[in-house]
Amino acid sequence: MRAAVLHAPGETPVVEAFADPEAAQDRPVARLLAAGLNPVDLAIAGGNMPFRRVTFPAVAGYEGVGETDDGRRWYVAGPATPFGTLAELMPVPVAEALPVPEGVDPGLAVSLGVAGMAAWLALEYRAHLAPGETVLVLGAGGTVGQIAVQAALALGAGRVVGAARGARSLERIRSLDAHAVAHLREDAEASVRELRDAAPDGYDVILDLLWGEPVTHAIEAAGRGTRLIQVGNSAGPTASLPAPNFRNKLVTIIGHTNFLTPLEARRGAYQHLMEHAAAGRIRLGFEQVPLTDAARAWERLREGHTGKLVIVP
Repeated sequence: MRAAVLHAPGETPVVEAFADPEAAQDRPVARLLAAGLNPVDLAIAGGNMPFRRVTFPAVAGYEGVGETDDGRRWYVAGPATPFGTLAELMPVPVAEALPVPEGVDPGLAVSLGVAGMAAWLALEYRAHLAPGETVLVLGAGGTVGQIAVQAALALGAGRVVGAARGARSLERIRSLDAHAVAHLREDAEASVRELRDAAPDGYDVILDLLWGEPVTHAIEAAGRGTRLIQVGNSAGPTASLPAPNFRNKLVTIIGHTNFLTPLEARRGAYQHLMEHAAAGRIRLGFEQVPLTDAARAWERLREGHTGKLVIVP
């Protein structure tokens, strides 16, 4: 089969021939329909993810959607090494794979995997979002953020605010039916004012994809008892949090990662995402790239491309 193959830690994969995976009773082989590219792929390739160690050579790619010979479609995350999802064929661990309904485009189905579950699980499983609550998505212009805005609406939030930098990101958030947007500006006071004006009564839940300086501003605009779910740190790995800002508001900071979430919770989240996607309630733009161009797509991800890249046969 053709596959994007990693030969050394941190290197860009090379599209070349690789041995086909062998089918087993509990591990059929699927033909690739779509594979997602995510920052976690770079971390795995660089040996920086303890939950997934690879020996080289190995096929790159953590998540994919494939079709088995019986016509069923599966979402697969982390197939047994040395196999990955950036290949024409991939093994399907049936005990852990998640079914993909016929009515959902494979590109959307894979886009709602790592990114979609990060959004849904952070809101439902970690924040325990209740109907009618007010949600701030900090960094709503990116892939996870766009899904989070729609997930919050689907989970019954009473008010959803998306915060981001740049006019294009703000317009994208408005198109997702967010109740309000907040422009994250260079000026700290202006940013805090935007966040407060978007929800004068404060926020019950803040889903933070940025960390860095923006989370400091978000906590200043938080309500009493806000649950802040920390998911990503694209604005920086450290943040300055003056103790009174969150202590006197009884703000709770909760971390989230998909990879430490029980399988049954992930299975339930993905099923909900598929139901909403099939009904048109969750949508996401993505760019399809042929497998032959996987190396260039990998480099674009490394260079900071923020749109969703999907590898197709």
